[in-house]
Amino acid sequence: MAESGLTLSERLPRTRAEWEARLDRLVRENRFTISVFFPLNGALLLVASAEGLLPDPIAFNAALVLLGTVVMRAPLLVGALPATDRRAATGVGLLTLYAYGIEYVGVRTGVPYGEFFYGVELGPTVGGVPLGLPVFFIPLVMNAYLLCLLLLGERAENRAVRLLAVVAAVVAMDLVLDPGAVALGFWVYPGGGAFYGVPLSNYAGWLLSAAVAVVALDWAYDRRALLARLDGCEFMLDDMVSFVILWGAINAWFGNWAAVAVAAAFGVGLLKTERFDARLLRARR
Repeated sequence: MAESGLTLSERLPRTRAEWEARLDRLVRENRFTISVFFPLNGALLLVASAEGLLPDPIAFNAALVLLGTVVMRAPLLVGALPATDRRAATGVGLLTLYAYGIEYVGVRTGVPYGEFFYGVELGPTVGGVPLGLPVFFIPLVMNAYLLCLLLLGERAENRAVRLLAVVAAVVAMDLVLDPGAVALGFWVYPGGGAFYGVPLSNYAGWLLSAAVAVVALDWAYDRRALLARLDGCEFMLDDMVSFVILWGAINAWFGNWAAVAVAAAFGVGLLKTERFDARLLRARR
């Protein structure tokens, strides 16, 4: 009520700390909507699109796909913001350039992921690469990094152990993502593949990209600052909850049960770190 007489400019936060606090509150007050409603609704719309049950203006609507992705990424982005300094921003920027570059090479040459093409429009593209690519890729790596820091505990102090564990986690996330995406028709491997239509070359490519991304993020972020933020930010891994719900549901619909099992394993990991809050499954009244 005290703010009712203030102008819009007066109501807006004026410092970075005020913006961070405002965004924290926004995410915290909408955790169910962001982390449960959006992935469940997204899975329903994507499956309905793939099954031809929605009309063209709505089926695989690129704006809706990007909006839903950004919303589900919000807990991670807001959670990581206080730990993102100039060095971290530089690392993310360089990783973004790498993501565009390796995807461009992949689309043009089939290296390192194998020959593939996009079967569904994922928004504006440049050189055949979706502009929204970093929103899809980088948060996956960051989620894996944060989850591994929590699961490893003191073992995360060993750099080799830390990096190898996160790289393995990123590749495992793609064992969930790619079969679901191929089933939806997001991208197509003309030659098919051994794992629900995904060739093994794709995972070799992800091994390379995961290694580059993990090393970049490990250099960019202060690990202790991230751990301190994780301790005080209960929603920071909610994007991983969304990942498990969204891609677990999609893979279950298409009968990709090995991918569902991997998604479930990530769910167990979240439970072990006490980051899967059962209250998220109950809508706020």
